[in-house]
Amino acid sequence: MKMQGKFTLSASPAQVWEWLNQPDVLKACIPGCEEIERDEDGKFKAVVRLKIGPLSARFKGNVHFADVSAPHSFRLVGEGEGGVAGFAKGSAQVSLAEQQGGCELIYEAEAQVGGKIAQMGTRLLQGVANKLADQFFASLARHAEAESIA
Repeated sequence: MKMQGKFTLSASPAQVWEWLNQPDVLKACIPGCEEIERDEDGKFKAVVRLKIGPLSARFKGNVHFADVSAPHSFRLVGEGEGGVAGFAKGSAQVSLAEQQGGCELIYEAEAQVGGKIAQMGTRLLQGVANKLADQFFASLARHAEAESIA
């Protein structure tokens, strides 16, 4: 499954990069995130509760940054286990480009799923994935707006 998107944020690439490295900001922005922490190796460990069609699952997983050229580009690599619901793993290439009044965030992601969630059908999974990405970036944009007002 592939996804891509482009979002404009009212913050500099350096500020967005900083937020993407703060567990409290990520917890507030990731839909269904129950807990998130950063370990000594720089990896984020998280627990996220998701509903995909009729299936609800609690995923435990980790995400780390690779190929980092802060604050301009990086690759996110992650995987999660949802017990009997199955698993998900994937990566996303992200770029942050300076723009007047903020930055443009562009991402291209690819994910694989297995187990019961894989039986949901590509169209449903693609729709849920796109909705979750939109919710994450909308939350990040609201965070940027709140920070610019403060």
